[in-house]
Amino acid sequence: MKKAHSFHIPVMGIGFTIDSPLKVAQYGIDSVISLVDDILLEKLRKMYSEKFEIPYTEITDKIDDFRAKRITSYLNMMSDLVDKKFEDLKNGVSEKGEELKAYINMLPSSSAIKQEFNKLTENGFNIAELKNWASQNLTKGSIDVNIMTKVDKDNYIKNEKLPVEYNDAHAALRGFANSKLKSSMVLSAGMNPRLYAYMSQFDDFYPNESGEFEKKIILKVSDYRSALIQGKFLAKKGLWVSEYRIESGLNCGGHAFATDGYLLGPVLAEFKEKREELRASIEAMVNQELENQGRTVSKKPLEIKISAQGGVGTYDEHEFLLNEYQLDAVGWGTPFLLVPEATTVDENTMNKLMLAKEDDLYLSDISPLGVPFNNLRSNTKDLEKEALINKGRPGSACPKKFVALNKEFKESGLCTASREYQHLKIKELDAAGLPLKDYQKAFNKITEKSCTCVGLGTSALLAYNLDTKVEREGVSICPGPNMAYYSKIMTLKNMTDHIYGRDNMISRTDRPNLFVKELTIYITYLRNKIDEVKATMTNKEEKYLLTFTNNLKEGISYYKTLFSELKNPFQDIKEEVLKALENGEKTLSLIGLEIEDISTQNLKIQTAV
Repeated sequence: MKKAHSFHIPVMGIGFTIDSPLKVAQYGIDSVISLVDDILLEKLRKMYSEKFEIPYTEITDKIDDFRAKRITSYLNMMSDLVDKKFEDLKNGVSEKGEELKAYINMLPSSSAIKQEFNKLTENGFNIAELKNWASQNLTKGSIDVNIMTKVDKDNYIKNEKLPVEYNDAHAALRGFANSKLKSSMVLSAGMNPRLYAYMSQFDDFYPNESGEFEKKIILKVSDYRSALIQGKFLAKKGLWVSEYRIESGLNCGGHAFATDGYLLGPVLAEFKEKREELRASIEAMVNQELENQGRTVSKKPLEIKISAQGGVGTYDEHEFLLNEYQLDAVGWGTPFLLVPEATTVDENTMNKLMLAKEDDLYLSDISPLGVPFNNLRSNTKDLEKEALINKGRPGSACPKKFVALNKEFKESGLCTASREYQHLKIKELDAAGLPLKDYQKAFNKITEKSCTCVGLGTSALLAYNLDTKVEREGVSICPGPNMAYYSKIMTLKNMTDHIYGRDNMISRTDRPNLFVKELTIYITYLRNKIDEVKATMTNKEEKYLLTFTNNLKEGISYYKTLFSELKNPFQDIKEEVLKALENGEKTLSLIGLEIEDISTQNLKIQTAV
């Protein structure tokens, strides 16, 4: 059955979309739950069990395979509660039908279901007939899950390392696979071959004769090459990727996986051009492997969907992406942080988000994963971190250890934001005898890391007045740059009306087009990379920076052609966009000369020495 909406709500942080399906799925809206924090999932399962009078037995960490079991139990509860809400919505026609009206009103104006409903009810309606129609035509949103493939910590019992299937990402995968959900698993943060191989053990990921799946695989990627490599790797296990979810490398929330200067537009154009080639080539590999394994081979062609997310902020941008690149859906993340009916954010953090301007939103190095991380300046977790540094006790107590992945000092792993790790690194630094300026720079680099695996979940605990004794009250939050243009609390109806062009939730008039904004962010990122290596640039770094610069130039060339030839979309901003692209091109030409000049100067210094 066709999806009700042309947008989805991506995973945000650890806790911000942890119960979003319970808020939006009954209206046909897809959303994604993070599976990083099983401790938080268990706390919320207890809370919802009490609220809805569901029998609850705690799954303690003394139980075998507790992480997977907690995840399965939480997802099963979500499934049951969403099903009940959806059935109540469809059956609530006689009781004024407010929920049903809300469902219909939020649909895009072009929706065939909306038009059919209006026609059915324009001259009054028969309750039994309308209930039957609702049962036949309405679809609930998908309860999807997200696994960060690299957050796959080894686990131990009494210093004895457990088998790999007890690793964090493996256990999360098993928790989802064993659940009753019929939905999708979004894999992000790159390829994890061991995890992908483990996935092949679960029958739910394989197709039936009609090409249908109990559980689908979605890959979050930032370019075509990554999609092809990962898609083929999974195909060799007989596993099919049902959707490639393309995310802007830098114009997004959360962790930012910068491409080598590949901009979103050209990436989407490549997917559009090669979509059928991608589908057919990988399908052949999957079917061959299914035959080799003696599994069912679909009699129908396997389907792939292509979606995109990152920085989308207006109806015009939403529609343009759908139509120009023939996308199946567009992800809207950051603005939903100001929609309490869709996400879970504590009041204090929400107030900070409403006031945030461009300078308050920045790409940081605070993540213990060592990946650039979109951050909100003066968030309470960073303030908590700074207070500990000022006390002479830098680092977190590390109560959850989900990113204790660094094995520099300990085989079982330490988190680079932990007190233990930072103490050992500072001890090393003290022994190095560096000049004060260099010492301070190295010290800041060590202590900059923040305890995000706790901070990104605490907001949900605060929002629901749950115990934060272990976590404390510091909140990390990771909005994309788009947050600067939203400045008020919105209802779910406000937000869907904004997405579909029936209302406007952006009061500012200076928001740049999403492609221009992404380009600006990439140029800033490139400048910072140049500054980092200016004094000691190697041939390898020079090659990388020049490739990055040239890829951005090619992206600009693509956009100039695209916007010059546009007939209808973006007519009101066309000249402004073309001017911004010209300026970007000039800036990159100067940057290219600067890189070459730095290389020449460094070569002269080396020759003189």
